[in-house]
Amino acid sequence: MQVFFHFLATNPFILLFLTVGLAVWLGRQSVAGYGLGMVAAAIIVGCGLSVWASAYGEKLELNNFTKSLFYYLFMYGVGLRVGPSFVNSLGGDGIKFTFLAFVSCIVGLTLVVLGAKFFDLPMGAAGGMLAGSQTMSAAIGSAEQAVLAGAVALPPGSTQEQVSAMIALSYGITYIWGTVGIILITKYLPKWWGIDARAAARDYEKEHGVASGDVPALSGWTAGGLRSYRLENVDWQGRTMGEMLRQFPEYRFVNLVRKDEVLGANEDVPLQLGDVIALGGRREIMTENMGLIGPEVSERSALDLPLDRAEVLVTNGALLKQTREEWRALPGADHVQVVSLERSGVPIPIGDNTKLQRMDIVTVVGLKSAVSQIGAAFGRVIRPSTATDLLTLSLGMILGFLIGRIDFPAFGAKVGLGNAGGLLVAGVIVSSLSSRLRFFGNTPAAARNVLEDLGLIVFVAIVGINAGNSLLAQLTGILALKIFVVGFIACSIPPIIVWAIGYHVFKMNPAVLMGGVAGARSHSGPCREAAVEIQSNVPWIGFPVAYAVSGILLTVFGYFAMLLAQ
Repeated sequence: MQVFFHFLATNPFILLFLTVGLAVWLGRQSVAGYGLGMVAAAIIVGCGLSVWASAYGEKLELNNFTKSLFYYLFMYGVGLRVGPSFVNSLGGDGIKFTFLAFVSCIVGLTLVVLGAKFFDLPMGAAGGMLAGSQTMSAAIGSAEQAVLAGAVALPPGSTQEQVSAMIALSYGITYIWGTVGIILITKYLPKWWGIDARAAARDYEKEHGVASGDVPALSGWTAGGLRSYRLENVDWQGRTMGEMLRQFPEYRFVNLVRKDEVLGANEDVPLQLGDVIALGGRREIMTENMGLIGPEVSERSALDLPLDRAEVLVTNGALLKQTREEWRALPGADHVQVVSLERSGVPIPIGDNTKLQRMDIVTVVGLKSAVSQIGAAFGRVIRPSTATDLLTLSLGMILGFLIGRIDFPAFGAKVGLGNAGGLLVAGVIVSSLSSRLRFFGNTPAAARNVLEDLGLIVFVAIVGINAGNSLLAQLTGILALKIFVVGFIACSIPPIIVWAIGYHVFKMNPAVLMGGVAGARSHSGPCREAAVEIQSNVPWIGFPVAYAVSGILLTVFGYFAMLLAQ
């Protein structure tokens, strides 16, 4: 094994991607439905390899430039993802979920800092415990940034390597309950309050027209219909479809077939007896004037029209207060079917009373002309693109580094967001602007996911590898127990407080609140388990806004945990 570890020590890129590969594999494994996830696995694999190598006299280590680069890319990617929803959270119903997320994050930070001071834990423990107990791996990076930026003074005899190792150690000890605990707490909170969350979800579904968890996303029923008729009414012979539509504007003319020749939707062509006309309209309209043209016929050439599937970005402020029932009155709405609604990268269920938020993504399927019409009404149609605006990416990164250099006095010292916080803010700014403008900033979801996923796992893997060198020297049974106790309390108390405020003060529907609790902890697992537990999609309604806000706060709070605990 000594030869193997010597090979890894002298080939850092192989070491890095071996760690990443093993972390991804281990993270996919689960026991009783629970798994580590690839980020936590990266810490374990990195530390494990490093400690194992030290037993053979080999020191595994990767340079800090690589670690910082990938972390900065990750932070910028997070800003791009949550930017629009974070801005939207500042108004309307989002204020309640924003408040819940703020309370959860503040309580978690306070408990971690108090616990670190009470047990006199080593430097770095507070940042790691916050990241692990709140399952926010990105806080590891902001905790390390506090050390690298000189915001915290190292204790005599301590090194940055030892502090990084303590951050990783504390994260690993607290992460398991941080993950399992929040899932169990979210799932059983309604029962502890004596509430039937499943019944509450059914009531919400009936009141707001939300599909239950066992209803498919696509339905055979659509608001509009498409039918073809043979012209036998002599009153329309020689007249045009344009004249007919001016008299009956409730119809949509989509095709005209004459003696097996497809003439399309030209409204100026004079009609002849025997023409097959394809019309669309609301289902009830299609049956009101049955004799208007002639008998209905099954003419494939008239109805064989391509359907368009598109994502529509919501930017029209006039629609933000309208419900789904009101959307259906828009021109073109009869001929599209809403497939999904995505908010802050999270799919949410659609009900009759669902109100859009700016920067929501609505996926629709229907006639191309209708899709274009709806796209113009909602905002703009987004066509798939694999191109990434690297110029905007570069300028956004530069903006983030400049923001990170801004300092302000606090806690008796100069404090700033640092590079990581600056990049997070820059990502929010760029994504908010680019979503409103067409001419710059295109970053496809796949490219953004690479920034986030690869950036975070590579960063955490390097933290684990470098931490393993001094891990055993700091680890004792008593220390591990103290860290676990603080992490257990910091994980368990915030969601209970959030639930009590949401249920008793804001009077939220319990099923929606379950998603709000999960979002306030920036963890999708509890929301997913809650939806399965009560067999309803309703928890996802409360998830996105709290998720966006807590993701930003917890990431930044890793820095402040280190600052306040010193």
